[in-house]
Amino acid sequence: MRPKAVIIGPPGSGKTTIGAALADRLGVPLRDTDADVESAAGKPIGEIFIDDGEERFRELERSAVAAALAEHEGVVALGGGAVLAAETQELLDGHAVVYLRVGLSEAIKRVGLASARPLLVLNPRSQMRKLLEERLPIYERLGTIEVDTDGRDPAEIVEEIAKALEGAA
Repeated sequence: MRPKAVIIGPPGSGKTTIGAALADRLGVPLRDTDADVESAAGKPIGEIFIDDGEERFRELERSAVAAALAEHEGVVALGGGAVLAAETQELLDGHAVVYLRVGLSEAIKRVGLASARPLLVLNPRSQMRKLLEERLPIYERLGTIEVDTDGRDPAEIVEEIAKALEGAA
């Protein structure tokens, strides 16, 4: 049992939106590991960060990703920072990993400067730049399919991914 595709990318890249549309296109369910984390914790991610700390969030996230990769046959959308964990990187080996590329200005526009995202609270533009610089090499290394999302319609992106998945099958 393997997911048809695993979606990775930074905040604002469209992981949930593209993941849902791709799942519809492929006729399979979407599993969003951020939603799994919230369900397991019984509260939103922002509250997990505040109440329990980032370390606890990352622990829940690693567990959610491992379960999704082992149990789900549809499309899996990972949280933007899930790829930072070495064990998650190892688990992604051999999967169809779709890296959604997004530029800094486009990501900021999509996420918004008044974001409720815990890692972007203090100085969203500066934090997003730092986050992209830190994670970009990991996204690029893990992605077996890379798709630019800047200024593109989600349907167009989904078609590109679906064709790439068919070619890889």
